[in-house]
Amino acid sequence: MKKDIETREDIYVLVKEFYIKLMNDDLISHFFEDFSNPFLLEEHLQVLVNFWDNILFYSGEYRRNAMQPHLKLHQTKPFSSEHFKCWLSNFNSTVDLLFEGEMAHAAKTRALSIATVMEIKINELKV
Repeated sequence: MKKDIETREDIYVLVKEFYIKLMNDDLISHFFEDFSNPFLLEEHLQVLVNFWDNILFYSGEYRRNAMQPHLKLHQTKPFSSEHFKCWLSNFNSTVDLLFEGEMAHAAKTRALSIATVMEIKINELKV
């Protein structure tokens, strides 16, 4: 039986494995080219750990606007509905590979909400 997501270290394991999948996915890897530098990747993973720690455990560690960098990226590398589906599929499969339980389910539910809101906000820009 797999364990549930319980700690910041668990979140780090999740986001690191998730990013390995994203960076190797032909459909969306081009969004992650900047992270081919291991130092930039590690810095970004720490931001993601803070983000998910706040989402799952209300740590207060993340105080940024998560939408802003994605809106900026969309200007040079437009997101499509397929990209959001791929991101979510990779996230869910990573959670399922590593964890099970209430927090694992919560992470997948929150990821769906995040992807949905982000897609709606990005589509608003096209109008």
